[in-house]
Amino acid sequence: MPLLSASLQGFALSLGLIVALGPQNAFVIRQGLMRAHVFVVCLVCTLADIALIALGTLGVGAALDAHEQVHLPMTLGAASFLVAYGALRLRSSMNAEGMDLGTMHTTSRGRTVSAALAFTFLNPLVYLDTLVLIGGYALRFDVTERLAFTVGASFASVLFFFSLGYGSSRLASHLSSARAWMWIDRSIAALMLLFAANLLLPLL
Repeated sequence: MPLLSASLQGFALSLGLIVALGPQNAFVIRQGLMRAHVFVVCLVCTLADIALIALGTLGVGAALDAHEQVHLPMTLGAASFLVAYGALRLRSSMNAEGMDLGTMHTTSRGRTVSAALAFTFLNPLVYLDTLVLIGGYALRFDVTERLAFTVGASFASVLFFFSLGYGSSRLASHLSSARAWMWIDRSIAALMLLFAANLLLPLL
């Protein structure tokens, strides 16, 4: 029972953190809608997330959390990343021709993988979630329970990313117009700016 409890806690915590729409999730949705390299994108994001979760549960998160001076730079970095990505999506929404599905799925697999890795590892929020929050929470368990916690948290990533990617692909036929992409990009931009404001408001 303790192992099952630890696993379920890992699953719930990881899913609760990952479900919020961010740049990485938005990228997975866009690839799913375009039906372009969906499996590869989901696999790369999942494996990267699992690696960071494992790194966090091994104690890196606790080391970072013990030094409060890193919290401000991480917060400012995360806010800057969100604002930059929001601006990029807003700019994309102004170009209807560039949002047509027929012209967007020509990106090579290599470039798509590189983009997936960049959206994962260049977003400071992912380190806060995996290393600090998940890693810090895992410290309450012993070694065996911590392994079960890590498995549960990792399974949440597998379930989420593949559901997100392939669930989005089923909507591709309904969202292929330039007008639909315009509103998708504008909605994502608004959410990114909202998340950035949410991070910065406590600092004011």
